[in-house]
Amino acid sequence: MPSLFRPLLSRWRIAWLRASGVKLGAHGDIEGPVCIRHVFGHGQRGSIAIGEHAQIAHGVVIESWGGSVRIGTRVFLGPYAVIYGHGGVEIGDGTLVAMHCRIVSSNHTVPPAALRIRDQPDLLRPTRIGRDVWLGAGVTVLGGVTIGNGCVVGAGAVVTRDLAAGSIAYGVPARVVAHRPA
Repeated sequence: MPSLFRPLLSRWRIAWLRASGVKLGAHGDIEGPVCIRHVFGHGQRGSIAIGEHAQIAHGVVIESWGGSVRIGTRVFLGPYAVIYGHGGVEIGDGTLVAMHCRIVSSNHTVPPAALRIRDQPDLLRPTRIGRDVWLGAGVTVLGGVTIGNGCVVGAGAVVTRDLAAGSIAYGVPARVVAHRPA
């Protein structure tokens, strides 16, 4: 019986998000409770756009924080993935983001000890993830990083630097260990 209500709930969630100003492509699926919202930051509302045929699992958090989040077509966001768009996040078509991944696009400044960290402005650092990328479970992508098309990032990795297209990387910090065969 619950499976009969699942498509109806997904359509209701999509309608609610569209009414709140989130741009959603056709034929997407939102599996369960999610937090997708425009959050004011840096004096702006921010924007969120999600392409066609996107699959968003339960527990996903996408917040604009005055920046933008652009998610391509046929992207999968696994359970409890978190995306903060302060400085801008782009995710290319066909990308897989596994459960518990974190994608950020800003950082805090580290001021002298006499100043409070919380009172300092964010450093906005655009983050780009290419097409056909696979981020394994629990991957963290830090602000300012570009992950090229076709990369594979192993579970638990922390990506602190750009990855060239086709790279296979894992570890903390993530290191390139191979390249996908042509």
